[in-house]
Amino acid sequence: MKDNVILDKSFAFAVRIVNLYKYLTEQKKEYVMSKQLLRSGTSIGANTAEAQRAQSKPDFISKMSIALKESYEVDYWLRLLWATEYIEENAYKSMRDDNEELISLLMAISKSAKNN
Repeated sequence: MKDNVILDKSFAFAVRIVNLYKYLTEQKKEYVMSKQLLRSGTSIGANTAEAQRAQSKPDFISKMSIALKESYEVDYWLRLLWATEYIEENAYKSMRDDNEELISLLMAISKSAKNN
């Protein structure tokens, strides 16, 4: 399969999310917010991967829209974990920056798909 920026970046982000989940559960003994973050953070990549084999243009747009909504949910959980001091500021900012890049990509892809 040829390079696909959104697939590559969403997969790399999912790996970071899984590693953060392991840290939160093993080191911080935090299970509730970290599970929510794990679900939404890995769902971004899963939906973008599923969109690659969409049955139709509306199906593709739907999957990308779900991935975008999941990215916004990730932002919420990251902010909450930082505000409650489960993650440090540098980890929060790094994860947030990656997530904002995904949001920008997903918005551009969705807009382009809707206009074509």
